[in-house]
Amino acid sequence: MGGSPKAGGMAESGTRRLLRRTTAAVLVALAPLGAPSGLLADASVPTQDAADIPSFTYALVKARPHDRGAFTEGLVFWNGMLIESTGLYGHSTLRKVDLETGRVTQEVDLPANLFGEGIAVLGGKIYQLTWQSHRAFVYDVGTLTREGEFSFTGEGWGLTTDGQSLIMTDGTSRIRFIDPATFRVTRTIDVRAHGQPIRNLNELEFVKGELYANVWQTKFILRIDPATGRILGSVDFVGLLPEADYAPDTDVMNGIAYDADGDRLFVTGKNWPKLFEVKVTQK
Repeated sequence: MGGSPKAGGMAESGTRRLLRRTTAAVLVALAPLGAPSGLLADASVPTQDAADIPSFTYALVKARPHDRGAFTEGLVFWNGMLIESTGLYGHSTLRKVDLETGRVTQEVDLPANLFGEGIAVLGGKIYQLTWQSHRAFVYDVGTLTREGEFSFTGEGWGLTTDGQSLIMTDGTSRIRFIDPATFRVTRTIDVRAHGQPIRNLNELEFVKGELYANVWQTKFILRIDPATGRILGSVDFVGLLPEADYAPDTDVMNGIAYDADGDRLFVTGKNWPKLFEVKVTQK
């Protein structure tokens, strides 16, 4: 992470952060993920033509309340509600959230020495990663009772499922597929643009056969082929959170949830006061 905490520069003003991260996102748009914008493993690679990666934007459907105190690391739509994992040492939780009001209806705390990360729901269980502790927890989805844990190598960032495997990011360009019964990695894919690995892949969601991945410190979501790692598109969410809603602790965009039955896509961010229902559209 180059010495910078995953929590980001939380003391930075909202306006300055907005401008800085919008600039980073524009670099992504211009070259998606090929310019020296901090996303490439080798930042010395020159800007390259990226016309073969489709560009998408969004249409806002509805804005709903979101807990401004939630440092969102994982987000899932389940049984009409949201399940959310929040981070930061001493503040990490696993919680159920009312979709319409943003009210927390059930919550469990992680130990103060653990930093909560991505989550997935599979087979009646919630799986929750931690950042640098190499530990993941398994909960009953109904009661949030912890039922087990497993270990993994590297850092834990994002987590989702295709209905069979757990699918995990670790801040690099690699995405792991994990057997939920044995917790062994069954295969990996590497996400690249023009032959260059794309790092900082973060929160994940499985949407209509594709992987949607937040790119840390930008307002872009990548659409990724889970079979090959090929980038299917880059979705531009610059301007989604109005500048008037920024506060001193407003941090990066992070958090994707998909309601498959209702075909609804939700996105939010760390310490964002709103959850947005959006439609992805061609630019």
